[in-house]
Amino acid sequence: MRRSRLRKLSIGALAAVAAIACGPAPAADERPNIVLILCDDMGYSDVGCYGGEIQTPNIDKLAAEGVRFTQFYNAARCWPTRAAVVTGLYPRPGNLTQNMVTFGEVLRTAGYQTALSGKWHLGHSKETHPFHRGFDEYYGLLDGCCNFFDPSIPDPPYKGGRVRYFGHNDERITEFPEGFYTTDAFSDHAAEMVRQFAKADKPFFLHVCYTAPHYPLHAKPEDVAKYKGKYMMGWDELRRRRHRRQVEMGLIGPKRTLPGRDEETHAWDEEKNQEYEDLRMAVYAAMIDSMDQGIGRILKALDETGTAENTLVLFLSDNGGCAENPGGTVTSRIPGPKEYYVACGRPWAYAQNTPFRRYKSWVHEGGCCTPLVARWPGVIRPGTITRQVGHVIDFMPTFADLARAEYPKEFEGREIIPCEGKSLVPVLQGKTREGHDTLYWEHIGNRAIRQGKWKLVWDRTVKQWELYDLEADRTETNDLAAAEPDRVGRMSEAWMRWAEPIGVAPKEKPNKR
Repeated sequence: MRRSRLRKLSIGALAAVAAIACGPAPAADERPNIVLILCDDMGYSDVGCYGGEIQTPNIDKLAAEGVRFTQFYNAARCWPTRAAVVTGLYPRPGNLTQNMVTFGEVLRTAGYQTALSGKWHLGHSKETHPFHRGFDEYYGLLDGCCNFFDPSIPDPPYKGGRVRYFGHNDERITEFPEGFYTTDAFSDHAAEMVRQFAKADKPFFLHVCYTAPHYPLHAKPEDVAKYKGKYMMGWDELRRRRHRRQVEMGLIGPKRTLPGRDEETHAWDEEKNQEYEDLRMAVYAAMIDSMDQGIGRILKALDETGTAENTLVLFLSDNGGCAENPGGTVTSRIPGPKEYYVACGRPWAYAQNTPFRRYKSWVHEGGCCTPLVARWPGVIRPGTITRQVGHVIDFMPTFADLARAEYPKEFEGREIIPCEGKSLVPVLQGKTREGHDTLYWEHIGNRAIRQGKWKLVWDRTVKQWELYDLEADRTETNDLAAAEPDRVGRMSEAWMRWAEPIGVAPKEKPNKR
């Protein structure tokens, strides 16, 4: 959405809060602006700086001027990750409840200007709406996905689906101009907020949440043209090429085994509709390319307003590449135009998540490990890679530290769940952080726990625990559960002790193997 179509910025009153300090922070006049960019359903290897062939010069520039994380985790799917990102808590039933605070609410108490551009996916009610949960300005989609060219079109049309909720602040938008494209609208709104916020003598926090490259596969023809025909090598060869580049970049060791196709993914040579499949991946690539162009406009706004040098910019994905294929593969549905609803499907997701196993919704590394790039001039050493382990719950305490904000025990008369993340500030400063003793995951029957180098995983389709030594076997190819039954027992019991109080434990306890 261009500047001429933006509505007037509305700045809400700051809320008071009784709270405890999150930790040490820089002096108030040195507090950085923060821009957190979250994309949707993008695989670990899609962007150039993580081994991909897609043109992402702006994200790659952030990596060259900052740090890349190799072991940073999300919650494996859209809404659980978004809940964890904004609250600093592991996902719980209800996602965003009244005994939680958002980082918008926390940073606003410290005098930050706050805005959110893009996808929310945490509720429509006043109690869960971003405009009423800490963001002075909101523009975007309250739902999980929509038609990129016209969000008023019911989604998906072949299922007789519903109209998605698109809005500005707390008003719904139902009409969209010719030439509208959600990725551009989110990027332009975010860039405009940088310009607006830079006029005030206060730091700002901007959360940019793209729906790209989540299905439906919608992209502008000029972007698709860059990639059409470039994926005729197929998903098997694409995965090999991306893995080779990752080894050359130092993102993964050369001795790490590259997992093969799972039994539900067929070989490219067996594919009968190769040109159609090439187009699916070309549109997906074009969606990421368009997003990167928009990120470039946001970075340009930072440069032009003189705020770039004191701004921490982060980029990541909410989960791994998506194997879902709603509606199945029907070649009469053309990837790209707004009239059709198409997804990439499992085989391309297998390549998108190189070098890992599994996909969005699973908690093997392919589902829950995200690329994370962070740039903060003068603080983060350029061109670095860190193998320190982090999780999206760490954003809340990190931002609170930087803002000299306080994470509350109570907020607006409500008792608040204690923050479960740990500040990433030492990692950003190039120091060694005392990380989490344990990390946990659960989503629709998939479960995992990580303690140090050990990760225990329960695949809902396999229905037994698998154990991996991630120092020796980052790609989860050598299951050690049978050789380490005592460790499996201890870790599975620890997972249950975590899962039961927060309401995500299975009705029947999983066995130890």
